[in-house]
Amino acid sequence: MINRIRDIRRQKGLTLAEVAARCQPPTTAQTIGRLETGMRSLSLSWMNRIAGALGVDPQLLVKAESSTTPTLIARLGVHGAEAVTNPVEALFPIVPGGEATLVVVSVEASAGEYRTGDQIWLRQTGPDEFPRALNRDVLAPRPGGRYAFGRMIDRDGERIAILPPGIGQRQVVIDRPNWLAVAEMLVRRL
Repeated sequence: MINRIRDIRRQKGLTLAEVAARCQPPTTAQTIGRLETGMRSLSLSWMNRIAGALGVDPQLLVKAESSTTPTLIARLGVHGAEAVTNPVEALFPIVPGGEATLVVVSVEASAGEYRTGDQIWLRQTGPDEFPRALNRDVLAPRPGGRYAFGRMIDRDGERIAILPPGIGQRQVVIDRPNWLAVAEMLVRRL
């Protein structure tokens, strides 16, 4: 296995010292450098500490030697596309807070602003974050292993109301959902 610590650190614009200081408990820049280069073995506990410092899921820190992944080679800015100085491996979406779970909804039939073939990436949250989900697209669990997806239009105590995308849809009211997943990113083929 090859680790991706350096690629992720550089993509986030952090120095070795900054990552070392963010570790819990803090460590040294030299130790992070040795872990990056493989001069020191990357144990599970180190993976968790460094992933926390970088704000990513620990599994993103390692990759199989034979895997091929997309490469970030350019940035599009106000002056057009510019080459990056050091191409790095592209990362999966990074969720603020790092510890959040990402879930994905695949769109099988166009509805509202979503087209067939789209993927909606969502960040799973607990009940304490429900107020921030108002007027956002969410996925919510329902009894019997079902889900509701759409715009969260109301929250009354422990009940939420979701308006599914598309014309003529009726709102779905869910009482005390355990979690919500809030839409963070849309992946669409061109």
